[in-house]
Amino acid sequence: MFIGIDVAKDELVVAERPTGVVRAVPNSPAGVRTLLQRWREAAPTLIVLEATGGYEALAATRLATAGLPVVVINPRQARDFAKATGQLAKTDALDATLLAQFAEVVRPTVRPLADEETRELDALLTRRDQLLDMLTAEKQRLTQARASAKALRQNLRQHIEFLEKHLARTDAELEARMFAPVAPPPRRN
Repeated sequence: MFIGIDVAKDELVVAERPTGVVRAVPNSPAGVRTLLQRWREAAPTLIVLEATGGYEALAATRLATAGLPVVVINPRQARDFAKATGQLAKTDALDATLLAQFAEVVRPTVRPLADEETRELDALLTRRDQLLDMLTAEKQRLTQARASAKALRQNLRQHIEFLEKHLARTDAELEARMFAPVAPPPRRN
């Protein structure tokens, strides 16, 4: 089975080949868990996602740390492949289907994660989930705080800003780790 995932901020549109099944799940830890449960049993041959400015990091990293064959490709590669196959229309479902076809035809090389790197990435993802949970809780508290409680509202805003900065740093670190240059194999003479 070959899988293409069209990534957006809030949603992952997933296409499977050869079945042609297309579905959408939230781009969230829960959505990725749904995919993991399905693919642990189905054992896909290759999963391809397009780099989308960091929105792909959660899915790509979680799938890779689960031992699934994941490749994040440059968007230009997907556009070039689409042109070469005459695919001009653009919808999320068509893009996901195109990425699944790309996986099947091109078969880009999977870059396996080292064991230590896998553990570090998993810890970083866990921390990201914790930051998101805290941020959601603080935003909810802010909406519930009375307008007359100015000191409380100011404290909550400061904490939200602090959490957002840490989340941005965590996302940047995840992206840097996912797209770190790979050393070329040694030359044989």
